[in-house]
Amino acid sequence: MTRALMIQGTGSDVGKSVLTAGLCRAFHRRGLRVAPFKPQNMSNNAAVTVEGGEIGRAQALQARACGLAPSVHMNPVLLKPETDRTSQAIVQGRVSGELNAMSWRARKERYLPAILESFRAIARGRDLVLVEGAGSPAETNLRAGDVANMGFAEAAGVPVILVGDINRGGVIASLVGTHTVLSERDRGRIRGFIVNKFRGDPALFADGFAMISESTGWRALGIVPWLASVARLPAEDAVPLEEAVTQTDRDARVRIVVPMLSRIANFDDLDPLRAEPKVSLVFVPPGRPLPLDADAVILPGTKSTLGDLDMLRAQGWDIDILATARAGKRVLGLCGGYQMLGKIVRDPGGADGGAGKRLGLGLLDVETDMAVHKVLTTRTGVARDYKAAVRGYEIHIGQTRGADCARPLLDLEGEPDGARSPNGRIEGTYLHGLFDSDEFRRAWLDTLRPGTSSPLAFQDGVEHALDALAEELGRALDLDGILELAEAPGWSPHAF
Repeated sequence: MTRALMIQGTGSDVGKSVLTAGLCRAFHRRGLRVAPFKPQNMSNNAAVTVEGGEIGRAQALQARACGLAPSVHMNPVLLKPETDRTSQAIVQGRVSGELNAMSWRARKERYLPAILESFRAIARGRDLVLVEGAGSPAETNLRAGDVANMGFAEAAGVPVILVGDINRGGVIASLVGTHTVLSERDRGRIRGFIVNKFRGDPALFADGFAMISESTGWRALGIVPWLASVARLPAEDAVPLEEAVTQTDRDARVRIVVPMLSRIANFDDLDPLRAEPKVSLVFVPPGRPLPLDADAVILPGTKSTLGDLDMLRAQGWDIDILATARAGKRVLGLCGGYQMLGKIVRDPGGADGGAGKRLGLGLLDVETDMAVHKVLTTRTGVARDYKAAVRGYEIHIGQTRGADCARPLLDLEGEPDGARSPNGRIEGTYLHGLFDSDEFRRAWLDTLRPGTSSPLAFQDGVEHALDALAEELGRALDLDGILELAEAPGWSPHAF
């Protein structure tokens, strides 16, 4: 019989995604057939699934923790912000239109049937489904029609455990306060709580831990310490980037800078570079110039190429990038970043967040036309001049053509991809996950400065990090108690 348990948080970035991944791996290691599920996600970090659809990358990592291939049913509704007011809605892996905040609140109830259909599909044949909430259930003004937190828990009849982040401060207030503002019915769905990201000796928080339990009546399931293993796992959204933009290693052999675009997408493409011991990878936030002493600039993916071209110019980063190129340094564009490197980007139908056209940076002799059709596929191949194997995925709207495409960066299953400038120092590609390929990453880094690369096996490191996370959670949490709280779903006809 399938059982399920939902992990909600007192706010965003309290660690729900990572804890869910760790619990998935912990219970998978016990021999249980575990699967992840997130009813609704908002993120521009997406992964391609076995069905050729897209879901949040956090759910793809959780699937990996369970020993499963990612499926569109693990995250049936994905919202990808295009502007401050609009998002592209992905339903069961496919584009379902554009929504603004008000239309989303009016329409989200319509997605409940698809969400429950996907939940049933994921639950079939499983011992345990671990469901991740989104944001916080304490936003009670959003409760009517909710499908991300308590609305889903009620509709599917799933019990909840609540996670609070002590590193932010105010964890007692956030957990007890959530208990206070919830309705009695929603409050009753929460069976236990976890305190996450504790620095120091957990015994020092014993009184506070007991105070939360006494005030709420919820079962205390443990205090999770600040975990080093988490740094080796991909982040779900850009919040961790905003906290780490100034990090740099003065002893590194090479320095690579990345502009923090307003709609940055799939920035976990760069995690393997961050893990390299001789590389300083610096994300530069708005309001600061790009350092001109960098060895390379990488333009990352974006959910809105036209919008981020405007943002890039407003920040003066176009001048910095052109200066980097004139100095003979390397510039690499990934997906939307590749489109920006060309001469022009046209989007007459607003397929990518806003109709119009923009001049690109002109560093590559290519032009891009946006199209309604979205490319969603996994690819393998070879980087031509690097003579290195590559593996990754494509997830983009747009076709890029031009003279520099005659010098493709990659050959993917017999098809050329990307472009290179005549001197080979400006490069672009649509392939995400490029630096996950150890052979390519080593070759590319050594062109910046010989001897920069290391023997790092990045994907092995992700597996080791998941195992280490599971072991840490086994020491910090009452895993037997968590498993006892899981229940068989009880579909409610009165959810709304």
